[in-house]
Amino acid sequence: MKFLDRAKIYVESGAGGAGCLSFRREKFIEFGGPNGGDGGRGGHVFAEAAENLNTLIDFRYQQHYTAKNGRPGEGSNRTGADGADLIIKVPIGTQIFEEDEETLIADLENAGERVLLAKGGNGGFGNAHFKSSTNRAPTRANSGQPSEERTLWLRLKLIADFGLVGLPNAGKSTLLSAVTAARPKIADYPFTTLHPGLGVVRLTEGESFVLADIPGLIEGAHEGAGIGDRFLGHVERCAAIIHLVDGTSEQVAEDYRTVREEIAAYGNGLDEKREIVCLNKCDALDEATRKKRLADLSKAAGRPARAISGVSGAGLPALMRDLMTIKTGTPAEEEESASDGEWAP
Repeated sequence: MKFLDRAKIYVESGAGGAGCLSFRREKFIEFGGPNGGDGGRGGHVFAEAAENLNTLIDFRYQQHYTAKNGRPGEGSNRTGADGADLIIKVPIGTQIFEEDEETLIADLENAGERVLLAKGGNGGFGNAHFKSSTNRAPTRANSGQPSEERTLWLRLKLIADFGLVGLPNAGKSTLLSAVTAARPKIADYPFTTLHPGLGVVRLTEGESFVLADIPGLIEGAHEGAGIGDRFLGHVERCAAIIHLVDGTSEQVAEDYRTVREEIAAYGNGLDEKREIVCLNKCDALDEATRKKRLADLSKAAGRPARAISGVSGAGLPALMRDLMTIKTGTPAEEEESASDGEWAP
């Protein structure tokens, strides 16, 4: 299933049904009086967050959503039926914007959360509604209120506890496949990952968290270079970001700063999020090189960096346990167990 995190839709509520102009006609009843019923209300259009969705791909094939109109009133004081409401199912984490793509209408973060997108028109009054002591035979009935039309943008921000960021080929997809059941595409060329991927890390019974793999960033991503930074929105909700740096690179400090500059240029508070810095692919390094590059990365980051390997699994159990600690909010800090230069699986 193709991943899509942005879609444009057109919604229209139902129009209200017209009121009825009618008089009672019955044998031996000379003055039956008005008995026209009111029209029914038009259907509303709602958006509702659903648990079983994780992409907006359905909205590529259907963009127009229209609720049912209310039925007109009838004689014998019969009110028209209300139009059926229309509920549009969207993934959890979907943001809904006005047509300008800037005015936020709703942010659906929880399953079952619902927002009204277009209100159905009220039904018109039948002539029975206008009957009074001075007007015993009104010949007036209202038409129903018109429908409401809107053009909206949907943007999906994945609900993940932690997000993997880094340059292309930093080993993010390999790490995701090593600790979760996800099977992202892995290859030895840049931009293998073209769309965000999700995986669930299960430590013990009842202990799990969601990890998001974000396509790699390069210098100038905030200006559209490479894939750009549009997918960084998917880690805005994360408790922390895991910054992977390729240990086989000869300039680990510069690689780290490149990604940090792009995150800062993106803004939205992402550069203020908690960060766990990891030197990945350490299984491919000799002891002296590993220690030097780990020290260089720690100096550039201003905090101890971890030595890990998505291929051999070295350092991953401790990293996953510390991420679970961050999620549960226990006092322990992940830096306390960060690598101090010693190789520990």
